Amino acid sequence: MFTVEQRDALRESVLRLGEEDDRVVAGAVVGSLAVDGGDRFSDLDLTFGVADHAQVADVLDDWARTLDDELGGVQLAELERGPTTYRVFLLPDALQLDLSMTPAARFRPAGPRFRLVFGQTASGESETVTGDLFIPTPAVAGDIFGWGVIYALHARACIERGRVWQAEHYVGAVRDHALSLACLREGRTAVQARGYDDLPLETLARFEDAHVGALEPGALRTALAASVRALLDEGAAARVPNAQVVAERLVELR
Repeated sequence: MFTVEQRDALRESVLRLGEEDDRVVAGAVVGSLAVDGGDRFSDLDLTFGVADHAQVADVLDDWARTLDDELGGVQLAELERGPTTYRVFLLPDALQLDLSMTPAARFRPAGPRFRLVFGQTASGESETVTGDLFIPTPAVAGDIFGWGVIYALHARACIERGRVWQAEHYVGAVRDHALSLACLREGRTAVQARGYDDLPLETLARFEDAHVGALEPGALRTALAASVRALLDEGAAARVPNAQVVAERLVELR
C-alpha cells in the first residue's frame, strides 16, 4: 500500500514533467486532492493542457514511456471523453495515477474539484463532461483486465472508508471483469454476462468465494481477495502485458 509521501512525490514529479515540457501549457490537480486533501486512500488525478502545435496522443505516449522507465508506471486503461484523453497507470505499491490531457483551447475545469497549478485555462464557459470515468468495457482482454484492476483499487478504498454499499458494487465489478476474461478464454460471449452460465463448472467453482456474503468489512475483503485472485489468474492466462507486474503490486489485495 502506497504512502501519502509517495503520492505527494509522484504528484510533484508529474507536475514537474509538465512544467518542463514545452508542449504543455497548463497543469492542474483534479478530484478530491484538489479541494479537501482527500484521504489516505485517495488516488492521484492530474490534468494538463497541450499546446496547439502538439498532438495530445504524442505527449501522452512520451509521458507513458517516461512513467514506465523512471517510475515503473504500468498503463491500465485509456478513455476519450469529449476533448480529453485519460490514461490510468498503476505505480509501485498500488498507487493509481489518473492522467488526462486536453488541447489548450479547450482546457477548462469540468467541475469544482479543479486546482490550477501552472499556466492558465482557456477562456469561455467551463465544459461539463457527463457521466464519469467508468464506462462499459470493450471485450478486449487488456482493457477488461485493466479496468478490473482499477475497480479493485476503488473497492479497497471504499472498504477502508466504510462505504460498504459502494464497496460491494466495485467488488462485483472486479468479479465480473474476471468472469468476462474467462468467457474470452473459453470462447463464450464476454459482454453483458451472457456467457457466464456457459462456462465450465470447474471454472465457475473458482468464483464461489467472490460473492459478497455480508455488508461488513471482513466479508467484503474476502470477496475482493477472491475476485482479485481470479482476475489475476485470468489476466495471466490471457497473456496480458505486465500482468505479472500488476499481480506483484496487488499482493495486499489478495
